[in-house]
Formats: sequence, structure tokens, C-alpha cells
Amino acid sequence: MVVGGGGREHALVHALARSSRRPEILCAPGNAGIALGARVIPVSSEDIEGIVAAATRESVDLVVIGPEAPLVAGLADALTDAGIRCFGPTKAAAQLEGSKAFCKEIMGAAGVPTAAYEVVRDPQAGLDAIERYPAVIKADGLAAGKGVIIAADEGEARAALHELLVERRFGTTRVVVEEHLEGEELSLLALCDAQTALPLASAQDYKRIFDGDRGPNTGGMGSYSPVPAVDDARAREICAAVHQPVLDELARRGIPFQGMLYAGLMMTADGPRVLVFFVHLAAPETQAILPRLQSDLLVLLESATVVGGLAGAELRWAPEMAVSVVLASAGYPASSSHGDVISGLDAAGFDAQVTHAGTARNAAGQIVTAGGRVLNVTALGADAPSAREAAYAAADMIHFDGRQMRRDIALKVAQATRA
Repeated sequence: MVVGGGGREHALVHALARSSRRPEILCAPGNAGIALGARVIPVSSEDIEGIVAAATRESVDLVVIGPEAPLVAGLADALTDAGIRCFGPTKAAAQLEGSKAFCKEIMGAAGVPTAAYEVVRDPQAGLDAIERYPAVIKADGLAAGKGVIIAADEGEARAALHELLVERRFGTTRVVVEEHLEGEELSLLALCDAQTALPLASAQDYKRIFDGDRGPNTGGMGSYSPVPAVDDARAREICAAVHQPVLDELARRGIPFQGMLYAGLMMTADGPRVLVFFVHLAAPETQAILPRLQSDLLVLLESATVVGGLAGAELRWAPEMAVSVVLASAGYPASSSHGDVISGLDAAGFDAQVTHAGTARNAAGQIVTAGGRVLNVTALGADAPSAREAAYAAADMIHFDGRQMRRDIALKVAQATRA
């Protein structure tokens, strides 16, 4: 059973379906696209009792938890208590994402390089903590990828601190104020079995809504994998310096971490520094990473649920590059449009993998928009230019009112390839 109903979960369903074990796949709650390849269970991903009851009733052998909110709420603990095998960290371990202040503390204790920071509880303390602009201001808790504000000046910092600490957006009572790092961003995910961190292929994410990294932050508007400068050997080096020390520090504190540990990194002139840790498969990076995975994902996830189960494991990857483009609904990220009829899905899916993120079926049986990020269109190519061409050709076959799509996913790496 895959828990969740977004593009990440649809990518998981696609990858698990390729397993040599030919599993029956359930998904709770799923979406209109996931329903084409898995049996959907109408239970919210945040309904812990409902998920446990459904997994018990269906005699599920493995539950794979996609979203962060149920992990932070303790779904993995509840499943384990019910005797159900689960891929995903405990509530205590999930605080790496649930609290940015806790995450910073762990990184400090583990010696993991990160930005200088202070944790504050009132706006004036936040302003006092800023030595230079731009500065980064982060809500301490979960914020669906939208709780990070890069303040260019004091006015923007003052507004951000007021929004987070006075208006209590995202329900936070404290924020992390940290230095702004310069460099190229990198996403590196690692499978963890409480002892070993096994890195996946590198990826790069595009957070801003508009081309050229303009506009507000989103949950992600596209990605590509791998990043040319970070091959498998380099990924292992970064994982040994970043993921493994965190795994070891958590184990030292009696908080074993089993699941996916995702590091958002800034590749600075002084080397990689961690911007953030997430405790789930990232989206949209997952949609670019998993189509290239040739190893059996089901076997890997099962192995990760056993302490030391990943020892000696090696991953196999297709040599092609993957480019994944997000199609978002009108108004995103401030709002979203629901009920807009989507056309062109069959044509687009002929040469690309289309994963559904925010879709549903209307009374007439048509697939319609049902969220901010609606679809991912992912294509493979021998290099960045060919993967981009295939992904955008397929994406342009899909239409719905108010569709938003960045046109510069993997553009720089494609230009560098041509040069």
C-alpha cells in the first residue's frame, strides 16, 4: 500500500509495478491517474487509524508512506505497533522535517555543514539575528514547501517575520533565521536502514513558479536527474559526509532512522552545505529519479525496513537523463483551480510518463484538476537537450484552463551540453 495521493505516489506506483515480484498495489487515497494502475482505498493519508485499519483489513505486506504530514504525526509508529511492515521513519525521527530547529541541532551535533543560523520567537529578535541581506527566514514546522522566505532587505524581513510569528501562518511559534548561501542547488535522497545510507541518483529541483527563478516558492515546478557534476561516485561521497553522520547521530540518541532521507544542498565554493532535510521522497525529484531506476524498488524498500538490510546493496540506473515538468493549475501557488477538464493525456503518455498529482474524475467521468500541481510529464533522453525536447513536446499535448508551466527546466544543463 502506497500512502498518499500526489505525483510522488503515482511515480512510486509506476516503479513498484515494475518489480519482478509483480505485487498487487493499493493506494490510499490515490487520485484519478493512480487509479489506472492501483486499487485506490478512499482513506485520507492523514487518517492514521483509517490507514492502519485498511492495511490490516487488506493484509498488506508493506506500507510505503509518501507525504510528510502522516510521518510527523506518527503513522509509521502506529503501523509498526499493529505488526505491519512500513517504509518510513518514526514520529521521533521525522522531527528532522517537522522542526527545522531540531534539524539544525542534529546537524550541529553531527558535524554536518550548514548555514549559520539563529532560532527566534519574536520579530525583533529575528531582525537582530540578520547580519546581511539577503537573509533566509524559515517557519519551524511543516509548510508544504512554502515556509521559506528569502528576504532581500529589512522591509521584506520585517514582513516575513510578522507573517510567521504574529499572524502565525503555518501555526509556527518560532522561526529559523539563517545566512543566505550562494551556489547551485542539489537534491540528494538516500535510502536508510538505521545503519546505512544508500544514495539515489542526484537531481535538481526548481522551486519558483516562473522561469528564471522568479516569483514565489512552490512545492516544485520541475526537476531533472542526474546532475552532470554529481555522478554516482560523487553522490556516495556527499552521502558519507551529509546523510551518514545524521543517521549515526540519531542512532546515538536512540532514534533509529529507517526510510528516505532527502538532503537539499547548496553546492557552494566551500563545498556542499545542507539547506534542509526532508524525511520522505521529494516531489518533483522522485518523478525524475525513479523512471531511471533499474534496480527492483520493492526489494530495496523491504530491505530498508530491516536494520542493516541495505548493507552491500548497489543501485543500477538507466544511462539516460530524465527531465520532469510540472503542469500547475490557475492561481498556484497562492490558490488553485479545481474542476477544469484535462485533455491530451493519452497522446502525451505515448512517449513520456505522465504522473498525476492533483486530479480527480467529475460526474461525467472526465479527468479534471483537483489541486495546485496537477501533473508531471517526465521523459528520458540520451542527453539534456533530447530529454527536454521530449518532455516539453509531451507536456504541450496536455491542456486545461489556466495551465501554468515553466519552460526552463534543465535549460542551463542543456545549453552547456550543446556548448
